[in-house]
Amino acid sequence: MAAHRDEPAGTVAMVPWTNDIRRYGAVAMLLHWGMAILLAGLLILGLYMVALPDAGYDRRKITLILVHKAVGMLALGLVLVRAAWRTANPLPAFAAGLPGWQQVAARVVHLCFYALMLALPLTGWLMSSAGGYPVPVFEWFNAPDLIATDEHLFRALIALHRWLAYALVVLLALHAGAALWHHFARRDDTLRKMLP
Repeated sequence: MAAHRDEPAGTVAMVPWTNDIRRYGAVAMLLHWGMAILLAGLLILGLYMVALPDAGYDRRKITLILVHKAVGMLALGLVLVRAAWRTANPLPAFAAGLPGWQQVAARVVHLCFYALMLALPLTGWLMSSAGGYPVPVFEWFNAPDLIATDEHLFRALIALHRWLAYALVVLLALHAGAALWHHFARRDDTLRKMLP
């Protein structure tokens, strides 16, 4: 980490826990990058496990589904923590000279991220409930069913969950592309605000 301008030469600046007007704090960074890794892992695992054949009692596929569900419930808990932290902390200012439409686009993309980060685990949980399948939270406990068993609704929720996952892939690509564009083309501090 580089020293701040107001600190003596040779000292290393510690990232504060909370956000300030210039950059995100350590907690926001940890939640952002942790969720990024978690979501990427869930997407990869989800795409892989649904590509496996439905061949009766396939122990590997069932294990992957149970892991996907447990990690999805962890993601749901973390997005609630992240939303609470974001509400309680100021957001850093946009990069100087950023056009208004890009500021609006950035806010809309972030709101869509929160909507998808909530909708994906909730539709997965609803889907399992409608299908009559348990939702284990690791080996600690099973989440309660949210709705009664309903085969038609189960199939509809499978499709909805899949399309929400595709939407998240598109949004992740857009977000990463914009961050890299800001860093390499515009050469502003948008990406650096989220780096230690």
